[in-house]
Amino acid sequence: MLIRGAMSNLRARRRSAADGFTLLEIVTVLAVGLILAGVAVPYMNRTLGVMKLAGIARSVSNATAATKVRSAAKFTRARLFVDLSGNSFHMEVLDTSVVPNHWTADGGTTYLPTGVGFGFGPVAAPPPNTQAAINQAAGCTNDAGVVIGNTACIMFNSRGIPIKTDLNPEDQDALYVTDGTNVYGVTVLATGFIGTWHTPAAAAPTWVIS
Repeated sequence: MLIRGAMSNLRARRRSAADGFTLLEIVTVLAVGLILAGVAVPYMNRTLGVMKLAGIARSVSNATAATKVRSAAKFTRARLFVDLSGNSFHMEVLDTSVVPNHWTADGGTTYLPTGVGFGFGPVAAPPPNTQAAINQAAGCTNDAGVVIGNTACIMFNSRGIPIKTDLNPEDQDALYVTDGTNVYGVTVLATGFIGTWHTPAAAAPTWVIS
């Protein structure tokens, strides 16, 4: 009986050990999990950062295209007004029914997400065949024609052609956004063609059209 009872207890202990995990096994699993998390989290953060920057660049590009369409639809000048210091942009349409003509906001204002701003960092050259030198679009003007500080405007005439404040064709329009790691640029050619580009934030860029 004693032997039989001892054997029964031994089998019970074996079943109990087989049903659970040892401390070494738990520590090993935790260590592997921490290693995988240490590798995956930075990668995920970089991926999410690129997606966020690409998303706002598409928003700028779409807003530029919408401004071009609005100028033709309203048969007047329209512009994408960018507040470089406030990291925001909105569309404006020129109201020619009043004297002097008045720029009126059309639609809401879009703000850049945290960690993204207007700029191009150390990048020293524009996308190919776009600008003579990398720079944001020319500053916006008020109703009196005075340039507003820390702004940039892409303006279209009623035919959807980008123009300067003197109403001559513009072939140097561009807007750049960056998160410090990458730079996206939205360029507008004299023909009205809108292009979106991206490059790592380096002095010698490798621009790729998106």
